[in-house]
Amino acid sequence: MERDPERDRLSGRMARFARVGAGLSGAAATFGANALFATGDAEARNARALKETLGRLKGPLMKVAQMFATVPDLLPPEFSAQLTELQTNAPAMGPAFVRRRMAAELGPDWQSRFAAFDLTPAAAASLGQVHRATGLDGSELAVKLQYPDMQSAMESDLGQLRVLFGLGRQMFGAIDTREVITEISERLREELDYVHEARSMSLYRAFFADRADIAVPAPRPQLSTGRLLTMDWLGGRGLQSFKDADLATRNRVARTLFEAWWTPLIHIGVIHGDPHLGNYSFTDGAGRLNLLDFGCVRVFPPAFVGGVVKLFHAMSRGDRAGEAAAYHAWGFKDLTDDLMDVLSIWARFIYGPLLDDRVRTVADGVSPGAYGRREAFQVKRALEEKGPVTIPREFVFMDRAAIGLGSAFLHLGAELNWRRLFEASLEGFSEDALAERQAKALAVAGL
Repeated sequence: MERDPERDRLSGRMARFARVGAGLSGAAATFGANALFATGDAEARNARALKETLGRLKGPLMKVAQMFATVPDLLPPEFSAQLTELQTNAPAMGPAFVRRRMAAELGPDWQSRFAAFDLTPAAAASLGQVHRATGLDGSELAVKLQYPDMQSAMESDLGQLRVLFGLGRQMFGAIDTREVITEISERLREELDYVHEARSMSLYRAFFADRADIAVPAPRPQLSTGRLLTMDWLGGRGLQSFKDADLATRNRVARTLFEAWWTPLIHIGVIHGDPHLGNYSFTDGAGRLNLLDFGCVRVFPPAFVGGVVKLFHAMSRGDRAGEAAAYHAWGFKDLTDDLMDVLSIWARFIYGPLLDDRVRTVADGVSPGAYGRREAFQVKRALEEKGPVTIPREFVFMDRAAIGLGSAFLHLGAELNWRRLFEASLEGFSEDALAERQAKALAVAGL
């Protein structure tokens, strides 16, 4: 009897819904026990319980939890710390799973297409895990394998997320999050499409083709599918391993990272929207930056990027009308003077190092874990009085990426003139030129 794929998707969503419900119920029971037998570390134990639950469930819900962990003041510090750890230390699936999944993607003779394949993953994340392999030509490869049933898990988890966001709107009406959930849903669906990720990788690889200090892996289409992505293996050390390096080395790492993030935005309107520390590595001596993950690449309309530049110039001049025009270009609507004042709290935090023409850290006297918390609290309190405000969808990953990047600079303790770096990236900028370059780059990459 022929199987009904629509029924399979429905049954998959229902099974996922049950697993998520059972998992979260178990975490809730742990929370209750911790409250009943309260000790000083109850919050920390609750956070560990939630991390373990999400680690077992994997999938989009775990991915969204990781994203929330990077939003300042959204979660208690204990929860942010545990969920952030999931980004680089997620539980892995075993060899039997790997054999089944590889056979499903490349056929039963999949092993004959590699000279060697390590069944133990080199890294595991929310939607898939990465294995080292050797190609038949002797090249070192990274093989990114998606977990099973992620399409069903995606729709089930997004449905539950919409419910949670709906409750949030009722409880915290100062921020309308409908555009936020639309944006998150669209980006997460893209992350499951490894063909799309391979094209995003090719886009970045072409953009940085002339830079010896920034490397992007080449995808291997003949060893890839929609749920399996094989690419060059780029070896290097994680960002954290440079924390104790001399200042010149740390500054070199930070400068390269800054240029790798800002120049694609300014010149072709794209950002690497998932800037956690596990997505970068450097060769010894910080001679080269490796960009490693392209599942979350956001393409912006030229007018949005123009708003980024306009706000910088307006804030530099103290031009209130120019600031309003920039917020409008970002998609904020019906802004009163009071709401503009609230938005400016956050804007002055993000743009602060870019407006200050001196050598400094990205946030003097602030630890990486506290980056943005004070300002986020001020904005939240002010919006309760002056709101509501609708967050434009384009703003979501731009803001998240800026926070992640700033946190990385704080981890490094880099001291640079950020304004001079930013102004250098703006050389020759215009919205028309960006639109022309963007159209060509996206067409070449097939996006």
